[in-house]
Amino acid sequence: MEPIHTLRSRTVVIPSTNIDTDQLMPARFLTTTTREGLGQHLFADWRYDSEGQPIADFVLNRPEAQGCRILVAGRNIGCGSSREHAPWGLYDYGFRAVISTEIADIFRSNSLKNGLLPIIVDADTHAWLLAHPGVELVINLETCTVTLPDGRAVAFPIDNFSRYCLLNGVDETGYLLSQVASIAAYEARVGA
Repeated sequence: MEPIHTLRSRTVVIPSTNIDTDQLMPARFLTTTTREGLGQHLFADWRYDSEGQPIADFVLNRPEAQGCRILVAGRNIGCGSSREHAPWGLYDYGFRAVISTEIADIFRSNSLKNGLLPIIVDADTHAWLLAHPGVELVINLETCTVTLPDGRAVAFPIDNFSRYCLLNGVDETGYLLSQVASIAAYEARVGA
């Protein structure tokens, strides 16, 4: 995973509320056990017509969306089933952060475990972001703030362990593997 310290990017805005994991990653694409290639299927039923051709007015198909690493979504993104493929698809597409006023718990947990930073902001900040697609934001994971174009910094919550993993570009397994020497030393001391 790519470590996140400071992320500077323009935003893509999808203002829909209750974007569920099947809308993020339709069930027919759940046949893989790796994230590679899932970005092309992100929002597939919204991005492509019945012939598989891009729908020109869907935001991810517009030129201004290219290279954006921050998704601003309507309230309650990630609701529905617990499929890990949804954050995998977002990450593979190139997103590194998702901002909303409400993020479903399991989706939030899966995102944190897979290098995607879910950020919950207050209603006023969210409304401003929805009304200003394409603005450049600066996300600082060290200070847990999102800085708006006017310089205002908005704090967001994140637990210390998830923050550590994202800052260091490791998942839970990677963290445990980094502790092998300490575990071995402990086992040697206690005779395990």
